[in-house]
Amino acid sequence: MKKTLYILLIMIAFLFALTAKVNADALDTIDITVDKANVHPDENVTLNIKFGKELGSYTFDIAYDNNLFEYVSAEGGTPNDNGTRVRVYYFDSSGGTNPRNDMSITFKAKSDIITSNPTNFSVTGEGFANADASVQYDDILVPIVKDVTVEPVYIDYNIELNYDGNIIENEEKDMKIIISSALGKNYEHVRLIAQTTTPDGGNVQLLATDSASLEHDIIQSGWGEAAGYKIGGKDVNQVLNTRGIFSKAGQYNITLKLIDRDSSDAVIAEKSFSINVQNKDVINDENNNENNTIIGNTTNNENNIISEENTNTTQNNKEETLDKLPKTGINIYLVLVTAIILLSCLYIYLKRK
Repeated sequence: MKKTLYILLIMIAFLFALTAKVNADALDTIDITVDKANVHPDENVTLNIKFGKELGSYTFDIAYDNNLFEYVSAEGGTPNDNGTRVRVYYFDSSGGTNPRNDMSITFKAKSDIITSNPTNFSVTGEGFANADASVQYDDILVPIVKDVTVEPVYIDYNIELNYDGNIIENEEKDMKIIISSALGKNYEHVRLIAQTTTPDGGNVQLLATDSASLEHDIIQSGWGEAAGYKIGGKDVNQVLNTRGIFSKAGQYNITLKLIDRDSSDAVIAEKSFSINVQNKDVINDENNNENNTIIGNTTNNENNIISEENTNTTQNNKEETLDKLPKTGINIYLVLVTAIILLSCLYIYLKRK
């Protein structure tokens, strides 16, 4: 009988202990929030943890992705960062006069991130007790997860349509479509499409050849696979060689659009280009006029050069001629000889007489 009573008392004590464990208080009002869902490189994000009760002791573990974040600081306890998890420990050493009802922890997104990265913070905890440690609370064994996305500050895509010289009706013109961005958002499925306005009776084609040597008219069918192609990242610079054919002289307007197939063809970027197509006969007349003007100017210049050369030659000849002419005036030697002859004749005459 005593043995049976002893076993019964043990079972009752066990049931009381089990009931006490099952009925232990839980932090069912705990609330964890992040102050932003999207974090840019070099930007801080803070987790705020509210307990819903005043606690005199607790230990929280906050796990994070160290490829995306670095730990900055914590408020409401003593932190210890091991590189992938920060443990924050708090104990009210005053004996219950300084309980806390919240804590916070701050991380910083790394600066070299160039793509969108969904991630999360995972929070667990243990050692929960009220201010005087008379009540223990359940541990948080199942992680409480808070999602965030680390996303760069993207630069909008720019579209250019480049070509050299004049565009003449019914003549092919080499043109380049350039899609660029210093840091473009990543898209899995995009396409390039075009819309146009033309002069009455006019038609335009933008022809491009794919890797399978198939020719596509971007105006009619767009560019890229029907499902789209990838684009995004740092220093995007996609160049598409095309050939433009404009059937009639006049003013054309071409609007190029980059669309996202995954978002009901939402427009990612667009740009319009106004193109003046000229008449072939007008261009030929202008070229002829330019050639005539050039020939006339050349002839005049040549005549001027020839005239200058003739003038210079004449002046040089004159100078040379003047240098070679004999000197003018009476020669003194001739006078002396004549005088001597006359005096000799006079002497002979007088002597004979």
